[in-house]
Amino acid sequence: MADDHTHDDPTHVQEFFTARAADWDTRFPDDGPAYAAAVADLGLRAGDAVLDAGCGTGRALPFLRDAVGPGGSVLGADITPAMLEAAVQAGRHRAAQLLIADVARLPVRTGALDAVFAAGLISHLPRPAENLRELARTVRPGGLLALFHPIGRAALAARQGRQITPDDLRAEPKLQPLLAGSGWRMTSYTDENDRFLALAVRQD
Repeated sequence: MADDHTHDDPTHVQEFFTARAADWDTRFPDDGPAYAAAVADLGLRAGDAVLDAGCGTGRALPFLRDAVGPGGSVLGADITPAMLEAAVQAGRHRAAQLLIADVARLPVRTGALDAVFAAGLISHLPRPAENLRELARTVRPGGLLALFHPIGRAALAARQGRQITPDDLRAEPKLQPLLAGSGWRMTSYTDENDRFLALAVRQD
């Protein structure tokens, strides 16, 4: 089990984020530019359909909406109702359709999406290979995936008072084969102090 997989079970994920939903945005007030840059790097086009998987309080949703324009489609899915309530309170529901949904079983047609954006999601997936395969199911061949975190692995570990370990799923030698076995080909990998971003393309 990876060092930051302490909330894998969906019930634990809900409990973890329900307790933190109300003040989540105030705890991390400076993350906006990092979200904007990650969405820009995803390379969305006007009219695209994109899912923010595990959208939380919806911090990426306005940037995703700007990227796909009024003719595009933005979905925000999260398993924790309190996080979606916080997204609504922040007004971010105006940028997207919000869904209470588990990434293990998304209510999205096969191949319906052009891209998936996932911030902080991978460390909370109960069955990473299976869950990434479900994300791949929803995306057309050649569609895009961004696995993002507004700080890098080392900075996050330091914030949590722990060390990076080799079994961290976000380590490049772990993540690349995990994605490859789940229908994705990793195209870039960035792990810097101020952001983590892995981009991948859906395979045929």
